[in-house]
Amino acid sequence: MAKLSSVSIAMVLLLAMAAFAVEVSYAGGEGSLLPGDCEDLCEYRCSETSHQKPCLFFCNKCCNTCLCVPSGTYGNKEECPCYNNWHTQEGKPKCP
Repeated sequence: MAKLSSVSIAMVLLLAMAAFAVEVSYAGGEGSLLPGDCEDLCEYRCSETSHQKPCLFFCNKCCNTCLCVPSGTYGNKEECPCYNNWHTQEGKPKCP
């Protein structure tokens, strides 16, 4: 019975590690995308905003430069330092 428990625990740990790897690979980190990946990822990133056109424009511009889009529809910019640190002349974030 103890062997079964150890196997079960190992399986759960492997599944948890696999789920974490999928989550991390979505954001991928800076430089992990190809320019062709940007459009779909930016559509998701901007899917909940009421300002679709500017969000998509700047997200794609940032993605094509940084080759990274943070996960989710808001926040998580720390996943992409280039994306996070790019600001307008007024000091506001350029990337959504």
